[in-house]
Amino acid sequence: MNTHSLITIGITCFNASDSIGRAIESAQAQDWPHVEILVVDDCSSDNSCAVVAGFDGVRLIRHTENTGPGGARKTLLDNAKGEFLAFFDDDDESAPGRIRIQYERITGYEQKTGASLIACYASGQRVYPNGYTLDLDMIGLKPVEPHGAEMAERILYFGSHNPEWHYGGSPSCALMARTETFKQVGGFDPAFRRVEDLDFAVRLSLAGGYFIGCPEKLFTQHATEGNDKSYEKNLEAELQLAEKHQDYLKSKNRYYYATQWPRLRYYHFKKDYVRFTLTLMGLVLRHPLAVMSHLLRTGPARLLHERKMRKEPA
Repeated sequence: MNTHSLITIGITCFNASDSIGRAIESAQAQDWPHVEILVVDDCSSDNSCAVVAGFDGVRLIRHTENTGPGGARKTLLDNAKGEFLAFFDDDDESAPGRIRIQYERITGYEQKTGASLIACYASGQRVYPNGYTLDLDMIGLKPVEPHGAEMAERILYFGSHNPEWHYGGSPSCALMARTETFKQVGGFDPAFRRVEDLDFAVRLSLAGGYFIGCPEKLFTQHATEGNDKSYEKNLEAELQLAEKHQDYLKSKNRYYYATQWPRLRYYHFKKDYVRFTLTLMGLVLRHPLAVMSHLLRTGPARLLHERKMRKEPA
């Protein structure tokens, strides 16, 4: 193991004065000997910058305009000095061994397979305000790791069901890769204020990249709410993702599916059952088998998850 590799821990920060200190402390507690901690404050209106400035050994870059996660992650990538880049979110805290374990997973996979363009995701858990805890088992936990264009199909329209693969999640807050890997794929698109991680994953897939995971629970995500995380913002970003990749979707005859399924989910969240029914009927008429499979695979778990999220604290 080459313990001399510099690893940049990139933390995006926006109005996180109550939690950014915890995220930085978990970055400083990493057991890897060569770490750069880089924080990009995305034009916060609270005293987040003052909190960050109170920590020694942390490099702070301040945006003069709010760009959203895509723009903030682009700035992190543009300024990272490390051979590897790991993303921490401002409301998460990571276990001390997180970047070491992810480094070992990446380099071990490289040596074993000779593969390049590898993205490694740490598993973790999400804690909700009512005390409900959700295990976040990440992608690539089976012996055969997801790779190539099939992953793009899975992300864009739930189109791949390889039984040898474990799909799981692929959020940026759990992601580590070689800095050069991010750059080869094109980094993060600053036009995205949500789902910038999915856009990166689609482009990595289409470039032939590999998705590997760590089964260890290496971070805790504290669920928060905000205007930037509204149902409307999510819908807007998911439609933006479909528009960006519409040529690929049309080549698979799934452009309609990829633009209507996010609307279906939005109408469900907003309890607009008339539009939900009409949208569902349109999807079923065009793609009956795909819709039924999608609903059966994700619906029951989704409804149970929502019920636990809404449960009153004991």
